[in-house]
Amino acid sequence: MKKETKQPRVFNSISELNQALGLPKPLHPLVSLNYYKDMKPDWSRFEGGMIMNLYKISYKSNFTGRFKYGQHFYDFNEGGMCFVSPNQVMLIDEGEQDYGGFSLMIHPDFLRNYSLGKLIKNYGFFSYTSAEALHLSEKEKETIFGVIKMIQDELELPIDQLSQDVMVAQIELLLHYSNRYYNRQFITRKAANHDLLTRLEILLTEHFDTRKAMENGLPTVQDVAGQLQVSQRYLSDMLRSLTGQNAQQHIHNKLIEKAKEILSSSNLSVAEIAYQLGFEHPQSFNKLFKQKTNQSPVAFRQSFLQN
Repeated sequence: MKKETKQPRVFNSISELNQALGLPKPLHPLVSLNYYKDMKPDWSRFEGGMIMNLYKISYKSNFTGRFKYGQHFYDFNEGGMCFVSPNQVMLIDEGEQDYGGFSLMIHPDFLRNYSLGKLIKNYGFFSYTSAEALHLSEKEKETIFGVIKMIQDELELPIDQLSQDVMVAQIELLLHYSNRYYNRQFITRKAANHDLLTRLEILLTEHFDTRKAMENGLPTVQDVAGQLQVSQRYLSDMLRSLTGQNAQQHIHNKLIEKAKEILSSSNLSVAEIAYQLGFEHPQSFNKLFKQKTNQSPVAFRQSFLQN
């Protein structure tokens, strides 16, 4: 008999979530700061995972269980900071779990009338997976926990006309620091990132040097990131830190390099080259080539032959 698939529990409010996690009623209906040591949930009720219509900024330390975000399980023995945007499915392995840290939950309505409500989507780490968590130095941890303490102090004050302004500013400060520390992490982990770049180069070379492009079409950022087992946004941000180009630009540049190689060393027609590289329509190839080189494939071939 086929095992019944458990559906994730959906939470549209912080009050619902706090109740399910065995926490007291939140001090503010749209913002909640909780500590993992205080959570006493019945994990059997979360077998299908959870979906929250909330932003989540969390730090986990001494994590002994496993957490699933996307298709893979990850551990947090070193401690790590994670960012989750609304409506993402989160799964937690059974046998929960002994860890410390905090979880800051923010309802989108809390930010809606502020510029941060729109700008928060520009923070790419909300699209990273748990494997791409932010690992903080001791000094960075002091700073982050200092901002968290300010948010906690503000939540414990009576709500007045400026409460929301102050907390939105504090949340934005937290995100600015997180962005700075992620940029630092890209620099300090250059060896690992260069390894990822090398794997990407091998993957793209194989795609364009074999029949994969002709059979499967142009490689997408989603396909490439999936094969490298990283999120699309992390891949783009990592490449930008190393090369100044995002993943899409990197794929296009690799494609143009291959196109130039074929144009200069074969008698294939432009249409044949386009199909070989994975384009459905030669016009699309012509357009991209001209956009990247300021000349058409035919003009490039002619100029190469003249030289």
